Amino acid sequence: MTKEMIIEKIVEDAGIKKSQATMAFASMLESITSSLQKGQKVTLVGFGTFAISERKAREGRNPKTGDTIHIPSCKVARFKAGKKLKDAVR
Repeated sequence: MTKEMIIEKIVEDAGIKKSQATMAFASMLESITSSLQKGQKVTLVGFGTFAISERKAREGRNPKTGDTIHIPSCKVARFKAGKKLKDAVR
């Protein structure tokens, strides 16, 4: 399902204009992104939790040459599915 398909589903289910659904969806994504940038967790009860975790620096290999390379530490966004979502997809 694409972003456009989700917006169309919102329009259909909520009975609102496409421009309103697009703004609402964009606002939701911006709010989640902003919170994660601040290091905050975002919990959507029944759906799941978005959080930032730190990935440690490590050594890796260049698959083409086999040379060892250094991979620096970085922050990554993680998603952990909630119980309702897990149960729905089983």
